[in-house]
Amino acid sequence: MSVRMNPDRQLRIGMIGHKFMGKAHSIAYRNLTFYFPSSLQPVMQVICGRNEEEVRNAADRYGWNEFETDWRKVIERDDIDVIDIVTPNDSHAEIAIAAAKAGKHILCEKPLALNLLQATEMYNAVRENGIVAMVCQNYRFVPAVRFAKQMIDSGKLGKVLQIRSTYLQDWGMESNPLNVWRFQKEKTGTGAHGDIASHLIDLARYLVGEFAEVSGHLETFVKERYVDDASMFLARFRNGAIGTFEASRFSAGNKNANRFEINGEKGSIRWDLEQMNLLDVYFKEDDQSASGFRTIHCTGAHHPYGENYWPAGLSVGYEQTFINLIKTFIDGISTGKSPEPTFWDGLVNQSVLDAVVESSEKRSWVKTPSACGVSTE
Repeated sequence: MSVRMNPDRQLRIGMIGHKFMGKAHSIAYRNLTFYFPSSLQPVMQVICGRNEEEVRNAADRYGWNEFETDWRKVIERDDIDVIDIVTPNDSHAEIAIAAAKAGKHILCEKPLALNLLQATEMYNAVRENGIVAMVCQNYRFVPAVRFAKQMIDSGKLGKVLQIRSTYLQDWGMESNPLNVWRFQKEKTGTGAHGDIASHLIDLARYLVGEFAEVSGHLETFVKERYVDDASMFLARFRNGAIGTFEASRFSAGNKNANRFEINGEKGSIRWDLEQMNLLDVYFKEDDQSASGFRTIHCTGAHHPYGENYWPAGLSVGYEQTFINLIKTFIDGISTGKSPEPTFWDGLVNQSVLDAVVESSEKRSWVKTPSACGVSTE
């Protein structure tokens, strides 16, 4: 496919949405070329939001050239090459499908959609229109997680047997948060499940493999919310591994505890977002007189992305995950190929989310659609 860009190799961004994720993405666009040389230079052309005063302030604060209050006008503009979607979940599908039909490349926040039907329509739209599209699963781009992937792929753990994964927060315990869109079912679809279990599912697919079936339970502690406060499920993977997963916004004392431990025939690895630069590893072949987990500081030139930041031991943080992701996205536009996680990844992620919901309702194991004949890319 021919790459969409203007003659001076600028990539002009139109961002739809401007709050928490809008801030994270804006920082990444502003700082990208400071850390990474790029064949395409991102230009923060226009940011869009429904409230004119709020979006004007966001444009000034984050460094956007212009602001707009109608996302359709942004998509229609000839001086926009990329649509970056950071809106609530219920608007992802409509915006992404319109952007694809207009020939714009797309970066979309997770989860991809409200349900599997919407996710399928979005995937088909980008495929039919030859669009480079990516889902913003930023934790794939943590250097320690990338290094864990290298270890698994190199065979250091041997055959992967199991994963236990949790994402625990406590902000859902705050009094009367019902004005927050993440607690409004029509806007979010599910609660903690779609919001943070979607990260667990994506990391498990990235590190372990495809899901085959799940058995889950969703619980709502504050009944007026109509969305789940906690999500738990068991999983079997197509390669024979098993897993346990827990996501909760009612875990007092946990601020952003995204954690996994992966056990293989030859050893184990474990990681915690709250100490995101550290990866604990254990190998059975180590000297048994001093055996146990040891900690690797995944910074510096010997680790993924490290040579672009600081010397070993000088940590990188949350915002760098978005810089790394957007660097990968822009490289994909340069080559005309959607980088992972693609909209296909978002679609499969949604199939697992939906299967857990179905399992909770039926109180039984449910196969994921991706294991039941849905073709892969």
